[in-house]
Amino acid sequence: MSFIDEIKSRAKRNLKTIILTESEDVRVLQAASKVTEEGFAKIILIGNEDEAKALANKNGIDINGIKIIDPVKSEKYEEYVNYFYELRKAKGITIEQARETLKDNMYFGTMMVKSGDADGLVSGACHSTANTLRPALQILKTAPGTKLVSAFFLMSVPNCEYGENGIFVFGDCGLVENPTADELSEIAISSSKSFKSLTGKESKVAMLSYSTHGSAYSELTEKVVEATKLLKEKMPDLICDGELQLDAAIIPEIAKSKAPNGTVNGQANTLIFPDLNAGNIGYKLVQRLAKAEAYGPLCQGISRPVNDLSRGCSAEDIIGVVAITAVQASEV
Repeated sequence: MSFIDEIKSRAKRNLKTIILTESEDVRVLQAASKVTEEGFAKIILIGNEDEAKALANKNGIDINGIKIIDPVKSEKYEEYVNYFYELRKAKGITIEQARETLKDNMYFGTMMVKSGDADGLVSGACHSTANTLRPALQILKTAPGTKLVSAFFLMSVPNCEYGENGIFVFGDCGLVENPTADELSEIAISSSKSFKSLTGKESKVAMLSYSTHGSAYSELTEKVVEATKLLKEKMPDLICDGELQLDAAIIPEIAKSKAPNGTVNGQANTLIFPDLNAGNIGYKLVQRLAKAEAYGPLCQGISRPVNDLSRGCSAEDIIGVVAITAVQASEV
């Protein structure tokens, strides 16, 4: 059984309702149909019902039985408008602005999650990360005890003996552009929790750099050194090490020579990149060259599960993210 099949199996044990906000996208309709067929989550599509059904019929996609909600036609539209207004009136929003805002699929879907009418949300197949996360941050806020919202990718690398049998969490590859040392430590904390939540295994965190244990020195390496120090202070029981080059992080033989006094010992399964440049390039390299499955960017630190998609995603990618979102929702 593949990793994502295990996630689907877990999702079936505690069925959750997941919103897909982009009913105008063929890939989203294909994913909605497949998720419904496999039965590991209930799907609600947001958008124009007639247009979604016409697009589905044109492409031979069966979406019969899937609820499709057009925000302005919903019986809960005014209820959500008033709720959103109460949430945002301190920021100066008017009831008219709230009414206009809730016409947006993403805002409407996020209000469904906030109101308990759905358990999680997935978007981003044809919209930017900002369009996905802005409503989530305004409406759902950060989770208790979380200082920073960040993103990670769940990577499943075929025929790979590294990590957790080829399973890794990569953070942050989708949201925080140039984290400070403290922010980097917070990304590592959230990513370690995400790894354990989704795999059931202990996280082993590598704080990545172009240097290993002082082999080079610059502002860039010192940020990772400081972040590692902060991480160890905040989570003294976490298996973590830094700064580490990638090979010293995941290959035991190289770790013995480059980091003989380390704690990860070439067995890292949670890789923390120093900035968004490195993270985004890194995950795409692994995805394309190693033919890895890359699920994300998945969000961590929001009070309810809201997950982004890469605009280059496939229907299968969306299906995987829905499964992960459903599992996350069962643990909120």
